[in-house]
Amino acid sequence: MSLLVDKLRPRSLEALTYHADLSERLQSLAASADFPHMLFYGPSGAGKKTRILATLRALYGPGAEKIKIDARIFQTSSSRKIEFNIVSSVYHLEITPSDVGTYDRVVVQELLKEIAQTQQVDLNARQRFKVVVINEADGLSRDAQAALRRTMEKYSNNVRLILVANSTAGIIAPIRSRTLLVRVAAPTHKEICDVLQNAAKKENWKAIPALNERIAQDSGRNLRRALLMFEAVYAQNPEVSEKTPIPPPDWEVLIAEIANDCLTERSPQMIMTIRAKLYDLLSHCIPATMVIKVLCFKLVERPEVDPILKPDVVKWAAFYEHRIKQGSKVIFHLEAFVAKFMRIYEMFLVGAT
Repeated sequence: MSLLVDKLRPRSLEALTYHADLSERLQSLAASADFPHMLFYGPSGAGKKTRILATLRALYGPGAEKIKIDARIFQTSSSRKIEFNIVSSVYHLEITPSDVGTYDRVVVQELLKEIAQTQQVDLNARQRFKVVVINEADGLSRDAQAALRRTMEKYSNNVRLILVANSTAGIIAPIRSRTLLVRVAAPTHKEICDVLQNAAKKENWKAIPALNERIAQDSGRNLRRALLMFEAVYAQNPEVSEKTPIPPPDWEVLIAEIANDCLTERSPQMIMTIRAKLYDLLSHCIPATMVIKVLCFKLVERPEVDPILKPDVVKWAAFYEHRIKQGSKVIFHLEAFVAKFMRIYEMFLVGAT
């Protein structure tokens, strides 16, 4: 059984219920003969991937939805073999090169060159080029982005690139200048409520506007998260009312436990306990930047943390978030933030006494 977020995903640009002007623009681009390289950017849960899939359908028709997953082996210059998953249809490929870390350049160079040197095999296709969707483009290394730029210049007749990123800050200027920037803003609370109301109608659930508003507020304007919270409420409670508690995601509960651990005891043993919980979060694919951001918020919200300390907590969270993006061993920087918070909190308690 599929989740609501997948079951109710709009399949066409016309079916999208918000950002109508953006949908119209994408529809006109898909119908034109000169489809550009594109860079979709915006916050998580805003609908970037949904709009890209709908644009592919507008480009190629229903055939773009018939996908398969292939595992490819790439070999580095040091003879190391890297296994990499590719989601593809006859008309497009979807890849996440940042999954292989510093070896993303190998994937970009070899795979894109191979795709770009071949023409579209379906003579009945509406477009003569293939599309390559690159997820987490802002996480690519500089070398990989440089290789991407050369591919965009040399093989533009046979391939179009659609990059997906949360921000343009991590994208080098030559790529930004060669792509059409498409900002997908987060939906408003009212737009999220409308989606939840429609979901309740389709699932024959009791529609409760007050509950929908609470979910929209708690979701942080993240539509994916709002739908998951909405489904969890109805799955866990036989009788739903406007006062039904909204269960937080498991990973947020674990981060709240880490914040409590930091305040309860400040010792090497506690850091080791927290390390295990951080590994648990990372192994469940929670981004390290998200972990440090939410942990910072959980800490500054606690009444035990004096207002004098809060600017320092935010400053060090930003410092180690930057380190996470620059480095490769994210666990080191997460632990360093935990240790730093313990130190400044302990120094404050000593000074207060």
